[in-house]
Amino acid sequence: MNFTNSLIQWYLREKRDLPWRKTSNPYPIWLSEIMLQQTRVAQGLPYFLRFTEAFPTVFDLAAADEEQVLKLWQGLGYYSRARNLHATAKVIAFDLNGKFPGTYKGLLQLKGVGEYTAAAIASIAYGEAVPVVDGNVYRVLSRYFDVETDISSAAAKKEFFELAASLLPKGKASEFNQAMMEFGALQCVPKNPDCGNCIFNGSCLALKNKKVDTLPVKRKKTKVVHRYFNYLIIKDRAGNSVIQKRTAKGIWHNLYEFPLLETLQEVDFEEAVRLIALHSFGFTPKNIRPLHHNEIIHKLSHQHLHIRFWQVEADAIVQEALGVEELKKYPFPIVIHNFMEEHWADV
Repeated sequence: MNFTNSLIQWYLREKRDLPWRKTSNPYPIWLSEIMLQQTRVAQGLPYFLRFTEAFPTVFDLAAADEEQVLKLWQGLGYYSRARNLHATAKVIAFDLNGKFPGTYKGLLQLKGVGEYTAAAIASIAYGEAVPVVDGNVYRVLSRYFDVETDISSAAAKKEFFELAASLLPKGKASEFNQAMMEFGALQCVPKNPDCGNCIFNGSCLALKNKKVDTLPVKRKKTKVVHRYFNYLIIKDRAGNSVIQKRTAKGIWHNLYEFPLLETLQEVDFEEAVRLIALHSFGFTPKNIRPLHHNEIIHKLSHQHLHIRFWQVEADAIVQEALGVEELKKYPFPIVIHNFMEEHWADV
């Protein structure tokens, strides 16, 4: 068990000082695991601190309004995580009397909790001997043991789960799982790891076989869809603007945005003006002009959004239009929030 002991010793020396590591309470552990999916610790930590300040217990989170949850989540992306978090908090608070399920299998029944998150909570909060398997674990194990299994294949999860389980030390599931995640995050990083200063540079097979750059193997490529969003910022006679809620399933569900004109491809100024003029506003546009002349490309995991903002002036008072300070209280996708923060003076 040389690998396991060395890894845990490294972790106890090098681990970052993070608030969710100072407790066995499943609530902050669950919160941190959901927030850190697809998110670096440096980015997620301020959100974790804001959430735990606003919602110190699962009961506080359950009682919150969804828009308050989404507003605090704004900028973390993958907003279905926030909606699932809120829904699960209600189940735990109202159906389970505030008590999280005490086993890996029980945790898997919660909405938004997959095998990795359930394993993390079960091992860290309850000491259950179940290994975590995520991108960090795939990378560390595939390199150390020179495993060439394609991690996007159906067989990979079972193979790596069994390998991690074989290394799990009795009574130390929490330390081992956190050590694996931390080692992948700090030392065995995806690109240009510092192998010269690694505790495993004498035993890592990928280093020995000059395969560090090629492991783990991942052959499946994500197909990226390009979409073209034209946001219409209406300015009525009082200087107020209109927003709408995205109710359709898909990206940014239940967040707010300006009226949207989606096109099949990028449109030039004349075509944009023609299409905007055909839009049903309930008033005749007085003036249409582009804001922030450069297209903004916002990259999501499977989609690249090509975004332009257009000002549409109305010589009338528009019903339900809001002033900028009122607008800023609503949860927006981060790309719209940033535009408002940086360019609202131009509107």
